[in-house]
Amino acid sequence: MEKPADLLEFTWMWNRAQELRTPALHRRILLWLEGRPSNRMLLMAFRGCGKSTLVGLLCAWSLYRNPELRIMVLAAEQSLAARMVAHVRRVLERHPLCRPLLPEDGEAWATDRFTVSRRSALRDPSMFAQGLQGNITGARADLIICDDVEVPGNCDTPGKRHELRERLAETEFILTPGGAILYVGTPHTEESLYRPGDDFLRGYARLEVPILDAEGRSAWPERFSEPAIAAIRRRVGPMHFARQMLLQPVPAAAARLDPALLLRYAEQTEYVEAQGRPQLWLLGRRMVSGGGFWDPAFGREKGGDGSVLAATYMDGENHHFIHRVEWITQRADAPDDPATQQCRQVAALARDLQLPVVRVETNGLGRFLPALLKREMARAGAACQVLEHASHRPKAERILAAFDPLLAARRLYAHEGVMTSAFAREMAEWRPDAKGARDDALDAVAGAILAEPVRMPALPPQPRGPSWRG
Repeated sequence: MEKPADLLEFTWMWNRAQELRTPALHRRILLWLEGRPSNRMLLMAFRGCGKSTLVGLLCAWSLYRNPELRIMVLAAEQSLAARMVAHVRRVLERHPLCRPLLPEDGEAWATDRFTVSRRSALRDPSMFAQGLQGNITGARADLIICDDVEVPGNCDTPGKRHELRERLAETEFILTPGGAILYVGTPHTEESLYRPGDDFLRGYARLEVPILDAEGRSAWPERFSEPAIAAIRRRVGPMHFARQMLLQPVPAAAARLDPALLLRYAEQTEYVEAQGRPQLWLLGRRMVSGGGFWDPAFGREKGGDGSVLAATYMDGENHHFIHRVEWITQRADAPDDPATQQCRQVAALARDLQLPVVRVETNGLGRFLPALLKREMARAGAACQVLEHASHRPKAERILAAFDPLLAARRLYAHEGVMTSAFAREMAEWRPDAKGARDDALDAVAGAILAEPVRMPALPPQPRGPSWRG
């Protein structure tokens, strides 16, 4: 009788058919998965290393070795789990060793669940997908794959983290005696499910594969060179790089916004018209986007939140320019009401700065302000659109998402007038976990930055050779 293929050989045959190689990094992970050091395992590997693909090949190989096996894939969302099941189904359909597993009847051969040709008439399919919020009561599985069950949306608060662990605890009632559970993922928070000190996965056999080894060398140099890793670090910022690529559940409190990383400038924008088309230039670069973000408040100078308008521009290479940060105030002895006074100031600034759009935060006080601001824009003669904006992410998360990657990439500029305002002090003193700290200007600037689209850099025109068509 021919000896069944091991996991490494099974993967090598699949990669050969797909005209792919099996790098040393993948061989290391595959040998660990096949060895199964325990029935409770945790695989942590950096983003982009292909860990979900390898786990899919593990599932296909497991069914090849034992067609009676029942596998459940659990993910944060049903669609993510279904992608894993669909991948395994494609492997079974095309792998030369898996042809005997294909059923003659295709009724139980769907994208999110399928049943291979097997002797037993089991109630559960050979493999099926399930989201965390779905009902798994009554299901049974011999192997449970928890693939990316921790995502930013379900672990950013203590309540969500508690609910996540409660949902995952249900897997113990689904697993058959002698079965195995494999967690696959990367940390997204300081209190990550995967951190070594967490009681939930205590006793699990762990394999951690960060993108850099102890000597600082790339774990996959053929695909992730040193310049490529440095580019990733600049794009995502130090905190997300540490979590997602180095597998370190660093606390958000460790994040700092260093004003020294801002690139200062003193020039003003220059408006010109070329061939009848208006253009806005700054530091010799043409601006392609920009706008204002207004986080309104009562405008008190002492106590309470400040009402701040931030105006930013962006060029075609994703360089952002914090050109103006203005605190909007009101006078008690003025004839107009405070809301009208503030809208009039914002409209005048939008006209002077030639802002194409101003977004108004409407979570609190600003719900009725957009209509007033549109009226004052018309009175001021400002050709500026007014848009409502509702924030759904925590403030600290918004600020980090806006500043951290740009500061790391040295793509964030600030005007001298901005740096001499309270904005620089807010930036230097800001901490994600600080209570009661001033961050009004930071929040407004973050809103303006996050509202801008990410643009691909312009490429040089493709060279054309002489045409043979005459």
